[in-house]
Amino acid sequence: MKHFSLPKDGGLVAAGLPEEILHSFEKIPVKVFETPEDACSRLADKIIGMIRSHGPGFRIGLSTGNTPLGLYRELARRHKAGEISFSDVVMYSIDEYAGPESSVENHQSRNYRLHEDFIDQVDFRPENVHIPDGKMGGQEASAYCERFDAMASGLDLIVVGVGKHGEIGFNSAGVSSKSRTRHVLLSYDSRKAQARNFNGNFDITPKAAVTVGMATVLSAKEIVLMAWGEDKAKTVYDIVEAEASEICPASLLQQHDRISFYADENSADLLTRNVAPWLIGPCEWTPKFIRKAIVWLCERTGKPILKLTQKDYLENNLGGLLEKHGPFDAINIKVFNDFQHTITGWPGGKPDADDSTRPVPSSPFPKKVVIFSPHPDDDVISMGGTFIRLVEQGHDVHVAYETSGNVAVHDDVVLQHMDAAHELGFGDHFDEVKKIIDGKVPGEPEPRALLDLKGAIRRSEARGAVRSFGLNDNTNAHFLNLPFYETGGIKKGLRTQKDIDIIMDLLRRIQPDQIYMAGDLADPHGTHRVCTEAVLEALRQLEGEPWMESCHAWLYRGAWMEWELGKVDMAVPLSPGEVIKKRHAIYRHLSQKDIVPFPGDDSREFWQRAEDRTQNTARLYNAIGMAEYQAIEVFVKLF
Repeated sequence: MKHFSLPKDGGLVAAGLPEEILHSFEKIPVKVFETPEDACSRLADKIIGMIRSHGPGFRIGLSTGNTPLGLYRELARRHKAGEISFSDVVMYSIDEYAGPESSVENHQSRNYRLHEDFIDQVDFRPENVHIPDGKMGGQEASAYCERFDAMASGLDLIVVGVGKHGEIGFNSAGVSSKSRTRHVLLSYDSRKAQARNFNGNFDITPKAAVTVGMATVLSAKEIVLMAWGEDKAKTVYDIVEAEASEICPASLLQQHDRISFYADENSADLLTRNVAPWLIGPCEWTPKFIRKAIVWLCERTGKPILKLTQKDYLENNLGGLLEKHGPFDAINIKVFNDFQHTITGWPGGKPDADDSTRPVPSSPFPKKVVIFSPHPDDDVISMGGTFIRLVEQGHDVHVAYETSGNVAVHDDVVLQHMDAAHELGFGDHFDEVKKIIDGKVPGEPEPRALLDLKGAIRRSEARGAVRSFGLNDNTNAHFLNLPFYETGGIKKGLRTQKDIDIIMDLLRRIQPDQIYMAGDLADPHGTHRVCTEAVLEALRQLEGEPWMESCHAWLYRGAWMEWELGKVDMAVPLSPGEVIKKRHAIYRHLSQKDIVPFPGDDSREFWQRAEDRTQNTARLYNAIGMAEYQAIEVFVKLF
């Protein structure tokens, strides 16, 4: 299953560049691959090579979580193909919860996850598997940690995914580089992150854990770190290029002599070689890459595009751009015009207009449009203003909600709806539903009857949102309920042809001229990413159908991140009134307001995140010399 990534468009010409120059800003050398899949394949090559070279008794340290999943699947695949045996490999897990949650029988334990994701898929001998035992307490626990640390020290290789804030295992901010295997109290942020494994219930999330220490990790003969997705980009930068700090534990590993970082292009996006590659070596100057450089130069100098001077270019290592495409004022005018041409108030095309410099052709008009929304609220959160504009300008707009979003509804919200139904005279099922809720087993999938109620709540909210701005929710709102999502828990299933077929059926019926989909490049196993890859696979299988020839796909962003200006192909400005309409549509998703189960690190409500994001985009456009708007939603054209 190939992961989605944006097509390359210019950048550093790395071929033939000496390694020491390529990594000149990096304190830990980073191996960057197009996708996590590619990285995991190469890392599997390395691990298998080291096991074969060492022979029996090779000692490896591993971590749990989403990051290593692709690697474990690749190693398991190669084992089943007869390429490698793990029977003589000694494996150490680097952490586990403290308390009853550490039992291998507990589905939330790291122990269980590691067995399910990897150990049980290959041929480790039980006596060669060492996972910290978190059930001990008091002096017994201290003595046990000392024994485990002695065993886990000096490993041949440690392979770990890094946490959002640079955590290694349960070594969080403030940890000492001299720390050893020990019990730790989990910080509020750590527990909040781990609550996802406990159905979002913070109250039952463990308060303590056992983890190897930073000194234990540093004692390994070789260390490999991993990170995938744009949500880890700041983390990768802090670990690799910033100064080592106890605030970012993984950065303390900069002192190790044999360490490398495996990253995909999205997680490496903030490294200097990507942010300002002209500081490292020669570049391929495509139109979009020139735009990227000019935006960077505007930010660096605090000037709009048309005020940049030749001196600005030369003092900021952009002499290569001048040599290829100068003079400087010609570049300024070209880029200024390019940005102006991204701005349109007609995202579906303006009828009977000269569209030679517009991002969307004027015909056909009206257009058939499909907006794919991973969850039942991403449509209005991410591109609500554009959605409203398309409807009001007369296009035949359809929204396809790819998943039910049922696990993101609090039990209390369900009971409130049951109470309202009773008050309205539709029967009293409160106690019946309360019994189902009280019977839930932590770590087990939620009962299907409860999930169905939660799914119904989210469907009603989605219909209410699109009705608020005039879309026919009976004919133009489609609830696909893709099977990969319907596991009843946080961990989702793999995407299959069943998911693809559902999407293909919808597309064949509508035969759209425009498609909008989520362009999130974060967790490769995350719902947004899986949904977009399912749409792209459906479109690949539909290639050759006549309607596909004139169909164009646009990528929007979520509530947390926005496209960098250099990548933008269409910018849709919103008036103050349209911002309010969008906000009111988001308000209809009441189950996600105030008490959203999985808020992440951002405490703002979705409407606040969306408005801050689009208003910041408007400020950025204004800073480079464009007109001043209230807010702007931006899109990247995929094809």
